[in-house]
This record gives sequence, structure tokens and C-alpha cells, in this order.
Amino acid sequence: MLDGKHSDGLLGGRSKVRDLAREIYGAVEGAAIISPHGHVSARSLAENRPFNGPSELFITPDHYVTRLLHSIGIPLEQLGLGDEPGDQRSVWRRLCENWHVFAGTPTRYWLEDSLSRVFGIAQSPSAHNADELYDEISSYLGAPEFRPRELLARFNVEVLATTDDPVDGLEHHEHLEQAADLPTRVIPTLRADAYMAPGTDTWRERLHALTDVTGQDCENYSGLLEAIRMRRAFFKEHGATATDCGVRDAWATPLSRRQAEVLHRQGLDGSITPEGVEAYRRNMLFEFGCMAAEDGLVMQLHAGILRNHHTPTFERFGPDTGHDLPLVASYTEPLRELLNAVGTCPTFRIVLFTVDESTFSRDIAPLAGFYPSVYAGAPWWFLDAPAAARRYRAAITETAGFYKTSGFIDDTRALCSIPARHDASRRLDATYLAELVSEHQLEIDDAHSIMQALVRDIPHAVFRLS
Repeated sequence: MLDGKHSDGLLGGRSKVRDLAREIYGAVEGAAIISPHGHVSARSLAENRPFNGPSELFITPDHYVTRLLHSIGIPLEQLGLGDEPGDQRSVWRRLCENWHVFAGTPTRYWLEDSLSRVFGIAQSPSAHNADELYDEISSYLGAPEFRPRELLARFNVEVLATTDDPVDGLEHHEHLEQAADLPTRVIPTLRADAYMAPGTDTWRERLHALTDVTGQDCENYSGLLEAIRMRRAFFKEHGATATDCGVRDAWATPLSRRQAEVLHRQGLDGSITPEGVEAYRRNMLFEFGCMAAEDGLVMQLHAGILRNHHTPTFERFGPDTGHDLPLVASYTEPLRELLNAVGTCPTFRIVLFTVDESTFSRDIAPLAGFYPSVYAGAPWWFLDAPAAARRYRAAITETAGFYKTSGFIDDTRALCSIPARHDASRRLDATYLAELVSEHQLEIDDAHSIMQALVRDIPHAVFRLS
């Protein structure tokens, strides 16, 4: 039987703590979901077409699922990736046949919760019932109430942020804004990472596309900066409150305009060195921070990721296919010049994420504990498992408190996992607060107030959603 929806799941092991956690969690269990950072596409919501089947809903878009199945030897093309997605029923069978592989992982908790919450399924997937479950879920997916927009409304998602390229025309967001059947506020988030890495054909193609959209000559560095500013303003006009940025390291080191122009030209003619690429990227990160101080868009930064670790997989299947891997990260010294420039500016705000949890207590909490502009992002990606989330609370709270954190971030492409992930976070936070109450470090009324803030007030304030 599925156990992800046990009424006391993640609410602590000791009876006194569990009783308190149950009370604290119960007060926010049904609260609206604020999702200020995610990857559900605006196009899928605007088109609102039925899902093709369980595999499209639960497996193919979720690299948490595909990467672990790939790790036991299942080729990605058998999981629906690639130009020819193949038979959806066969993809579903791969998950069910290997259900045991997910034991003890947060992915299994999210899947179990989704199967139970959305479809009322109480059986654990297995090789024996794979076809039965496929047919049962498919029978639901044909109904109007199981289309993407209807699911968002059913999940009580109040705000959903997407992630979008600067050249995106945001026509899907405009459509959603006019959709009478969607109570969710869907807002864009500008992500310009790809414009920071010169010297590749992809970079040059993106500059040409940006020139076409803005009319700015992006073959010179000054034109690129102006074009990015224009797109930031365009996104802001269409409801954006934040940008997103993922980089290998967090160094934000400014160059002179002349130095940057030289590297830009070298990127265009292909003569730029790896050292030049690094210097250009670090300078662009500094520039993006200064732009955030100018226009007030919240800067989200996650550093310490080596993208596309396995080159053959990237060349065949593209990005976001499960092999972006963690590096040792640091923020304190790398961000010093940026924070000296804008760290106390009232309009500047930066949310720091990491997959290197040593940085929670060493870098992120101390920075958030001093700079008004710095907030500690939620446990993210490899760290959104229950044990890591508990360590995050302990590492951050003692230095920065609760109110210099971001609120929960689900960071998902898998639509049905949104309520599961937020519910897990609420349970874990309720348990942490219950521990503080049981140890007489916090009054129960304070715990309730903090819990309400973590769910609603803090993400609203940090991401300037009001």
C-alpha cells in the first residue's frame, strides 16, 4: 500500500513533538500554494490540452525520476526522452517494474502523494499492476477536470512562476492572464544564463535572436546590456517579479567596459580563451546584480552546478536530462564586490540557493544575517530530501532566523508534484517548530505565527508578489 499519505508522515517520531507538529501543520494544511520558482511551461497551461498518459505526467518531464532509472541501466529513450518518445505504456512499465529503486527517496514520497491525492490510488506500483494503473490513470486524464489549468485550480495554487528566455514574447502568459477558468496568477521569470557564456554557436544565435526582438545591436557589448535591460522591463510589465540565474560559481567580478567589449568581440570571432569566458561570465553576473538594484526584480542565484556532465547524453537528449551535478560552492568572497556595490541598496534583493549544504551555515546564513538584501533560498534539488531540509533549518535559523529565508521552492516541471512537495515542506517545518516548542525555545503561539509566515507572508514579501 502507498504510505506517502500517512496522516503523520514527516511529523516527528516522538509523541509529544508529533502532537504539537500535527497541530501546527493542521493550521496550514489547506493553505494556498505560493510557487515563486518552477518550470511548468506557460505554453502547456495556455494550451490546456489533456495529458497523453501517466508517463507524460509523472516520468518524462521529471529528471528526479529519469535520472535514478537511468542509473540502474535503463536508457533514456525508454523513458520517453529524445525525438521519438516511444510507447507511453512501456515507459510507465519501466517505473512500475523498478518502484523499489525509489524506496527512501523524496521522489517516491512525491509520487505516492500524487497518486493518492490526485487519482485516489492506494496500490503501490509494481510489474504486476503496471497496466492496470496505466489504464486507471488514463481514464481520469480524459476528463476536463484533469487538464493542466483545472489541476492548478484544484491544487489551490495562488501564484505560479515559470522560467523563460529573455526573447520569449510571453504571449502564453497574456493568454493565461485573460483565462476566466484559472484563478492562479501565472507570472514569468527571466533567465539569461545562456547570454553569459560567449564563444559558442548557441551564444551567437541567441544574440541574433535578442537583436531581432529588441532592435539593439547585440554584436557589441553595450548593445547586449541594453537589450537585457529592455527585456527585463518587458517581463516586469508582464508580471515578473524575479529573475533566475544558474552558474558554475558565484564570482561576480566587474570588468572595465573596454575589457568586456574586447571579450565580447573575441566571443563573436571564436578567439576567446576559457579564461576569457570565465571573466566574461563573472562580469555579466555583476552586471545582472546591478540591473536588479535598478529595476527591483528579485535576483535568484544558484551556483555550484556543473551542467551537462555527460556530453554524449547532452548531445543526444539536450539539457535538463538528469546529469547536472553538484560542485563545491562558495558565496562569501565571490559576492563581496557585488554586495559592496548594492548589498545595502533598498531595491536590491538576492536569494541564494545551493546544492552544497556546507554553505548554509558557512556562507549563506551569515550573509543573510547581515545584508538586508540577502535571503537564504530553500533546500533545493539534491537537498530537498527530508533529512537535508531539517539540516537546512538548523543551519540557517540559528544565524539568520526564519524571516530571512525564501519560503518553500518546489523547482519542478512535474505539475502533479507541486502540492506533494509543498505539503512535505509544511510537515517538516511544523516538526521543526514543534521541536523548538517542546524544548521551550518557542511558545506555541509563536510557532503558529511563524508557520503561517513560512507558507504565505514570507514568499509574498521576499519575491515582491504583492
